[in-house]
Formats: sequence, C-alpha cells, structure tokens
Amino acid sequence: MISLIRKATSGSSRMPQKTDIDYMNIALQQAEIAAEKGEVPVGAVLVTEDEQIFTSHNAPITLNDASAHAEMRVIRMACEAVGNYRLTGATLYVTLEPCTMCAGAIIHARIARVVYGATDPKTGAVESLSHVLSDSRLNHQPEVVSGVLANECGALLKRFFKDRRN
Repeated sequence: MISLIRKATSGSSRMPQKTDIDYMNIALQQAEIAAEKGEVPVGAVLVTEDEQIFTSHNAPITLNDASAHAEMRVIRMACEAVGNYRLTGATLYVTLEPCTMCAGAIIHARIARVVYGATDPKTGAVESLSHVLSDSRLNHQPEVVSGVLANECGALLKRFFKDRRN
C-alpha cells in the first residue's frame, strides 16, 4: 500500500515540526506491514519541499516487480503527485541503506536529503558496498544521514530473516 499524508495546518498556528526520528518511526511502521505480507521489511517515507508526505513499503513479491522497493514506490508516487520527475527539496527516509537501483533513482529525482536506519552489507550502495550518493562524478549528491533508529531497523530485519529460517 502506498499512501499520501498531507500535513495538517490550522489557521495561523503552525504544527510542530516532525523530526528525523518521527519520520523514521513511520517508515518502521511501513516495514512492519511489509513483513506481515512476507516481504523484506523495508519502509520508506518521502517528504516533499511543500510538506506532502508519502509512505510505502517493499512489495516486489506481492507485485511481481523487482523494482517495487519501498524507496522506488514513494519516489514514483511523489513524482506523480507533484507532476515532475524532480523532487528537489525532498527528504527520503528509509529503514535500510538504499541499493544501487534506489540510489540511482534518488540521484535522477534530485532528492535533497536521504536519511536511513540500518546499513546493508550485502547490497547497500551508500556506504557499504559502494558510495553512489557521494560519487562526485555524478551530477547530484544528496545530503545523507545514516544510523537513525539503526538498532530498531536492524532488529526488525534480523527477526524477519530468523523467522524465515525456522
């Protein structure tokens, strides 16, 4: 399931700003939904510059689509909603370090900031296997923040794979 949550505003009073931890907790909720469906538990939240919020989770098995990673799904939805393939000023929150495919989409969409939880030693393309998002040969390098709720994100993945082995 992909969803859009619009930030509520009331009159002249501003809502309190959500933090990286708040958004990562939403991404973790999405990861739990993925796990319930038998998908690798990865969740993502994308917040656009005008504060539209998109959420999703991994669904390659459910959708029979190798590209249906949580990041790809929220990027697609946000691009469609804003009517542009560029998401300048957006922040992407994801529970697991993005892979090469997702890192490429992040660059092409010109996402300003990427925040993730756990590292991925097998397919991570931000710091683990390669450094796609900081490669100066590419035309865009987003700001990257890693390790936000890393223990919680990693524990969910470990629990999922442990349960699959039993």
